[in-house]
Amino acid sequence: MKKIRFGIGLFPTQSPKEMVGLARLAEDLGFDNVWIGDSQMIWREAYINFGAIGASTRRVRLGSGVTNPITRNVAVTASAMATLSELTDGRAVLGIGTGDSSLETLGLKPAKLAELETKVQQFRGLVAGEEVELESGFKSHITWATKGQHIPVYVAASGPKILKLSGKIADGTIVLTGVDPNYLGAALDTIAQGAEEAGRSLNWNAPTSQGGFEAVCWTPCSLNEDGKAARNAVKAHVSRVLKRPLPFELTEEDKAVQKEIYAHYDYFEHMVAGTGHGSLVPDEMVEKFAIAGTPEEAREQVKRLMQTDRLGQIAIIPHTINPTDRAQVIKTFAEEVIHKVQ
Repeated sequence: MKKIRFGIGLFPTQSPKEMVGLARLAEDLGFDNVWIGDSQMIWREAYINFGAIGASTRRVRLGSGVTNPITRNVAVTASAMATLSELTDGRAVLGIGTGDSSLETLGLKPAKLAELETKVQQFRGLVAGEEVELESGFKSHITWATKGQHIPVYVAASGPKILKLSGKIADGTIVLTGVDPNYLGAALDTIAQGAEEAGRSLNWNAPTSQGGFEAVCWTPCSLNEDGKAARNAVKAHVSRVLKRPLPFELTEEDKAVQKEIYAHYDYFEHMVAGTGHGSLVPDEMVEKFAIAGTPEEAREQVKRLMQTDRLGQIAIIPHTINPTDRAQVIKTFAEEVIHKVQ
């Protein structure tokens, strides 16, 4: 069985001190990455959490999971990530997408794909200490940036167009299309197609520090001896997955569920366990889009995922009805899944 890296996505629903505690727990238990959500109206400030966690950890890579080029000016993002890289001896990673709840809760529209591509190019130049022409036409640079510095950029993607774009421009893709091997395989094929169309060959097996490309399966997760309770805890996040275009065809029954989610989704309760839009997701859909159930069921799901060709990392987003119980999900996943499959 191939070696898979494990990451954890932490939305800042608790105080920075509590977030530091969760990140340190994840590091101690063997997780490789900690991804911090960025959505200013529903979660605490991401970059304050980055600094606190960066100063309190020593090994895990720290990434935005994810930011966007609308609420975060690319120059500010570049300065922030370069500072985080400096603080953590090169452990910073940029996770970026077109924008989701951070924009919806302000009444703003997501970035266009062409804009996202341009912003990624500008980010790379700025963190490398280069002079970059910004959208204003003004040429600027970060005076203290390390010349030639490379901070990996992962594009968050669900739909076929942005999956292709990630294959064209990114160091990795944060894939939010479900955990069904056929669904994930379709997403990886789409990434590869985007790379091929751009004349790029992806090295899926090498680390990003050596020019490789990493595909991250981003998945809601809940573990409980009561498997039904665990599945209920992830349904709100599953509804978020279904609220985006996907690189495969859903069944007619699943399309009907998707239509209801579009009509009832509330971004101020974005991925919050137990909310109304989550209740629209039937139990039988959960296994396709989340790692959830008893520890034994989750372990079997992860074993299946680990057989997926080209997959580099599984990043779980722990969900519980009470957010303060996330530590137990993290601990159980490490002890009952990671330590038993590797």
